[in-house]
Amino acid sequence: MLAVLAPLAAPAGGAAELSGYLSFEPRVFFDAPLRPTQPDAGLSPAAVAAPEWRFDAGDGTNRFTLAPYFRVDADDDERTHADLREAVWLRIGDTWVSRVGVGRVFWGVTESRHLVDVINQTDLVEDFDEEDKLGQPMLNLERWVGPGSLGVFVLPGFRERTFPERTARLSGAVPVAADAVGYESGAGSRRTDLAVRWYGALGGWDIGVSAFHGTSREPRLLPGLDSDGEWRLAPYYDVIGQVGLDVQYTRGAWLWKLEALGRRGHGSDFGAAVAGFEYTAFGIGGSGADLGLLAEYLYDGRGPGAPPTLYDDDWFGGVRLALNDAAGTAILGGVIVDGNTVLGILEGERRLTGTWKLEAEVRWFRGSDADDPLLAGFRRDSFATLRLAWFF
Repeated sequence: MLAVLAPLAAPAGGAAELSGYLSFEPRVFFDAPLRPTQPDAGLSPAAVAAPEWRFDAGDGTNRFTLAPYFRVDADDDERTHADLREAVWLRIGDTWVSRVGVGRVFWGVTESRHLVDVINQTDLVEDFDEEDKLGQPMLNLERWVGPGSLGVFVLPGFRERTFPERTARLSGAVPVAADAVGYESGAGSRRTDLAVRWYGALGGWDIGVSAFHGTSREPRLLPGLDSDGEWRLAPYYDVIGQVGLDVQYTRGAWLWKLEALGRRGHGSDFGAAVAGFEYTAFGIGGSGADLGLLAEYLYDGRGPGAPPTLYDDDWFGGVRLALNDAAGTAILGGVIVDGNTVLGILEGERRLTGTWKLEAEVRWFRGSDADDPLLAGFRRDSFATLRLAWFF
């Protein structure tokens, strides 16, 4: 890929930049698998290439970004995949910005879950936390309105959620058969969706209000038998309408956060919310390090006819430590608790040199069928990932 992109030189008056990273990402599962068809505990290596090429026309009003993504995984054929994260033309006017192509858009403020982030589909084979997103074809126009901006999104074409291979780890007690997909819309994956969002800053308040109508990025998972007589879950994508709100209030060392939505289209209407705070103690112990304390409550009122969720009535607590040193050392640890079920999170990162970076992630699951049948399907899939990345 580097050999392909490097010769792309900018025309006279423009500027081109090639950046990105290559990484080696071994993953270790701590326990024997839940199902005998899954790989045993041990090392599961993977490698990633994520180049990004940017061309700026030179006048500050036109920019093109091309960002493909490639992963090779030794144990999960579905996790071995390629995606076009971005191939987008950005044009900046006096009071407006437009984006045309394939892009990624993030909405949200909370730490434990991003309820209102509805534009891009989740690339679930990347990580359990649903943070990684697939590129979405889009036409986007944003215009400055009052103290903020109003954005309109036309989203032609739908991206199906990725799922681990049926015999892979993190595929749950009953695996998902992604090839058995169904749609409420007769247009299937060719349906065009619409979204609109206003975002602005008012004093210490950052506020986003959004609406979406189109194919749900969350599928319902319908049980059935495959051709071999084995149980499997088939993704089914409903057409939904959703309104969302994300708010962050900053006061001194305190950040107060809220994400909330109302949705219809999965049977009965429902609402969901995540609310909490982050308090940062700056320069702890006379050092240059900062310590953040996080707490959030997660509520989701969806009924049995809606896509499944782990976060219906949960609490999240966490700690974020930033050493603010030359190596950018940072650690985040936290737990999401619902009765007797626990999802634990530990992340750390540190630059080794100007071009090398080391990251570590740990996810651990504790739960039983009686406490939370969904999380129980992952109770033997606790894992750690070490990521060594070279940036160019």
